[in-house]
Amino acid sequence: MANTYKSFLDDDIVSTKTLLHENIPVTGTVISSSTYGTSSIKSYTHGIFQSVYDYPYLSSSANHLFDMTCGVAASSPGSSSVDAYVSKKVNMYNQMAQTLVGYDSTGSILKFDQDGNAATGGDKLNSMFFLNFSRLLTKDEIKKGTFQLTLGINSSSASPFNATCIISDASGSTNYKSNSPTGEYGILYSKSFTSASSNGGTSDPTDNQVGLIFYQAGIAAISTGIFAISSSTSPTSSMSSSQQGQLAAGYTLQMRGTGSTYTNVETLFASGTMDDVGSALRNRIQNLIFNNTTELNSTIHFCRVNNNEFNYSSNPTYLSSSQIIVKNKITDAPVSYVTTVGLYSPDNELLAVAKLSEPIQKDPTQELILRVRLDY
Repeated sequence: MANTYKSFLDDDIVSTKTLLHENIPVTGTVISSSTYGTSSIKSYTHGIFQSVYDYPYLSSSANHLFDMTCGVAASSPGSSSVDAYVSKKVNMYNQMAQTLVGYDSTGSILKFDQDGNAATGGDKLNSMFFLNFSRLLTKDEIKKGTFQLTLGINSSSASPFNATCIISDASGSTNYKSNSPTGEYGILYSKSFTSASSNGGTSDPTDNQVGLIFYQAGIAAISTGIFAISSSTSPTSSMSSSQQGQLAAGYTLQMRGTGSTYTNVETLFASGTMDDVGSALRNRIQNLIFNNTTELNSTIHFCRVNNNEFNYSSNPTYLSSSQIIVKNKITDAPVSYVTTVGLYSPDNELLAVAKLSEPIQKDPTQELILRVRLDY
């Protein structure tokens, strides 16, 4: 090894950032528990949320995918009903809202807003499904413009996928917003409703903004307005524009919870437990896919070796009987072979070691630039 040290100049060190992406597909058979039964869905005694695993959760091989819960604003329909879970639903909505949306100038919690601009009024999202993805899936964040969730919206819970809806952050890569306490977020749109019984015909709702996706937080907040209320209900001004559009398109919903069937999503949120809501939504998820993002920060050190530097080695085997063993003649130029680069502190303490893939010959006729990258 060399017995001299060389200091880096300012131009010898460069910092870079690289974004790595991974495709994450989650099939509905895993989410609905049809693959492993309820052993892959963990419910809790507190009854506030359900956890979805890719394998029976008691197995050491199981990976936590995401948590599912729901919430209603205190002023939304059904939130004043006599229901043991109403206060929990209101508390959950407030917790998510204060974390993801924030507070207004008076200190009141802002509601989720349909167009994402909570400060300017507009349609509020008062009853929500929340999908909180694990860091195992999202890494540093969900990649903008890649989120896609396919839901079955057919009126019968026995055949929910006879009519489907694709929810995506279609314009998320360019039209995302950054006024959330948790970072950047985008608007979720319902791309289309496709009815199997009408040979693939489509009918779009009048307003297809159906939720928000918070990229760094890894949370999708989806309005219950994606589901129509009931076939006997006429559109009213108190309904969200999404629900009005779906009713106009003739879509209805019957959601099945844990051991119970509710005629519509409003009844489910007003009277069902939070486990009921989670089970009902899980059974209507056909497919879920997005790309995650890992931010890789790097520091690149350019180790410049001039022609007159590091031509000798202090390794004891470099000499034999006081002769350099790599020389054939005494008049030959000194030769060394570079195999390792060491990065030292100002106190000459070894901090990092980089190994070359193969030794590089070094003599006074050559100069080298070795590029050492530290990732973190």
